[in-house]
Amino acid sequence: MTDVATPHAQTERYDAAAIEAKWRQRWEDDDINRVDDDDPRPKWFSLTMYPYPSGLLHVGHWYAFVIPDVFARRQRMAGYNVLYPMGFDAFGLPAENAAIRNNIHPAPWTFDNIAKMEQTYRQMGVMIDWSREIITCTPEFYRWNQWLFLQMLERGLAYRANGLVWWCPNDQTVLANEQVHEGNICDRCGGAVYRRDLEQWYFKITDYTDELLAEIDGLDWPERVKTMQRNWIGRSEGARLVFTLETGDSLEVFTTRPDTVWGATFMVLAPEHPLVPTLTTDGRRAEVDAYIEQARRQTDVERQSTSDDHARTGVFTGGHAINPVTDERIPVWIADYVLMGYGTGAIMAVPAGDQRDFEFARQFDLPIRVVVQPDGQPPLDPATMTEAYAGPGRLVNSGPMDGKLMPDELPEVIAWLEASGRGRAETNYRLRDWLISRQRYWGTPFPIVYCATCGMVPVPEADLPVLLPLDAEFQPTGQSPLVSHQGFLHVACPTCGGAARRETDTMDTFVDSSWYWFRYTSPHDDTAPFNREAAAKWTPVDLYCGGIEHAILHLLYARFITKVLRDLGLIEHGEPYTRLRNQGIILSEEGVKMSKSRGTQVSAEPLVAEFGVDALRLHLMYLGPWEQGGP
Repeated sequence: MTDVATPHAQTERYDAAAIEAKWRQRWEDDDINRVDDDDPRPKWFSLTMYPYPSGLLHVGHWYAFVIPDVFARRQRMAGYNVLYPMGFDAFGLPAENAAIRNNIHPAPWTFDNIAKMEQTYRQMGVMIDWSREIITCTPEFYRWNQWLFLQMLERGLAYRANGLVWWCPNDQTVLANEQVHEGNICDRCGGAVYRRDLEQWYFKITDYTDELLAEIDGLDWPERVKTMQRNWIGRSEGARLVFTLETGDSLEVFTTRPDTVWGATFMVLAPEHPLVPTLTTDGRRAEVDAYIEQARRQTDVERQSTSDDHARTGVFTGGHAINPVTDERIPVWIADYVLMGYGTGAIMAVPAGDQRDFEFARQFDLPIRVVVQPDGQPPLDPATMTEAYAGPGRLVNSGPMDGKLMPDELPEVIAWLEASGRGRAETNYRLRDWLISRQRYWGTPFPIVYCATCGMVPVPEADLPVLLPLDAEFQPTGQSPLVSHQGFLHVACPTCGGAARRETDTMDTFVDSSWYWFRYTSPHDDTAPFNREAAAKWTPVDLYCGGIEHAILHLLYARFITKVLRDLGLIEHGEPYTRLRNQGIILSEEGVKMSKSRGTQVSAEPLVAEFGVDALRLHLMYLGPWEQGGP
């Protein structure tokens, strides 16, 4: 038999680009992702943390958005009416800094980047309802930041007070905390930065501290995030004691160990404490002033470091206080390990019972008195102790409280302090009010004017939005850029009609992200931040996806503002997100986070060109169990 060559049909190559483009166009023509509010199926609100409009999306960005999209598609196929919207966190420092570097206005830079990113998201095939898109730098959105601020101001939840901020002397501008690198180095210029005191606007998040803490346990959130929020709120039970200074002033301290007050042999104040100037004697003033300046140049983390190479430093003020239970005259020092932002900015130093106080006492040859002796062990001797003892035991050298077992009988000590007028029981928190002022240009203007006759005057709601001028000079000059814009600055007082000046600070961009998802439910409403019926239908968010780096800022602020909106009567629930999942991040080959500045990012474009969108989406899905988080 003669072999006959059988021709095989040539296998046609799958043209991913053409096929995917065809179906993307079909989806857009049919508008299949538009969500119907009147759809009777059960709702599912799936949300990914909205992105900053950087313009370029690497594989890490694809990972953050594709996988939640796949889950949203699954919910749609399971019979849910799924809302999966998109917006852009468009105000903030990156746009302003890019504008300064490139000498262009932040607005065109931002909107050009948004256009590029929209195109990429469409290429991804994500089921976004683009009719609900929000962009936070538009007046249609930030008008409601201003409205919310006015509601909170009226209820005492917004106020103005002095506060410490980071200052860059080279750029003559205030920096956000995230712009200050280890060693107090400016992110922008690489120079040293320090703290200075400025009057700032705050939101009174501390009014909700108990509720924020109590409701953490019931959240379907990663335990790591919940732990971070608990620690950030930082609930401590103890007592507030009053020490009298020789100047006649009273100095209050909060302590979790009021049983050890008999062992307080000196006091330590934060360098920024307001009583330091009056307490400091003339002979000590030069050294104290120099130390205060040195402390201003340190971060809170550096100041509280317990590492072996962090030497204890401090300066004696020359002043003294009276121990309220022993009537002893004890010296008052300042030291950088005491922070003005926690407690009262003052501590009673008990070197026998606190390691930092112990090291400080040894460093400066200050007295140590043992007041808690451990049961069943040799008595502690200050002369031979090598470290503080903070464990349980019986009180000694403690007057009427001698023999009390600690911590079991601590309530009796507190009761005695209260009965004798020396102190009172108190619960303290690490959480401080939210500083929302920024001395920058690209942000929401505050709806406030200052009148010589009427004082501080809120802008009437009917006059909102207070528009951010697009012709302002935004180069840094050492004060808010809006100060130099005469058309913005000078305005008639809403109350008396006289000459007035606008507030020139702008709002922290975390204000935008503290409520933005509500706007997705009715993005075109021009009568309210959102329609109450629409919000009642769609919120809370059923699944929120994003990075764990937002655990104690965005996610805590979002919980706070949700509770404020509830108390304003706009919604009925008090938590923003029913479920939270941190998807983790994709690392580069070097094992570090993808970063444009480090040159470690991997672009998705060549992968899409070679393999197609579906192949890349499938590959990302197989990387691992995204709902368990990652690095």
